[in-house]
Amino acid sequence: MESITGFDRITVETDKCGGKPCIRGMRITVRRVLDILATYPVRAELFREHPYLEEEDLQQALLFAAASMDDEIHYVHQVA
Repeated sequence: MESITGFDRITVETDKCGGKPCIRGMRITVRRVLDILATYPVRAELFREHPYLEEEDLQQALLFAAASMDDEIHYVHQVA
């Protein structure tokens, strides 16, 4: 499993979700978290429907997306 510098909750595994960035090694992509954020403007509803997500997951997904826009993402191979 690879983690991304500055994003301790964003992981990348080549055999999981097609190697797309995921949240904490789960099978939920950063892209999906962004979709969820857009769908649920009220956080209480979001967490009720998606109890496996935590506030820090949402924050890192947003920061990761913003950093991706500037090509500032650096993949670092770390063995878990």
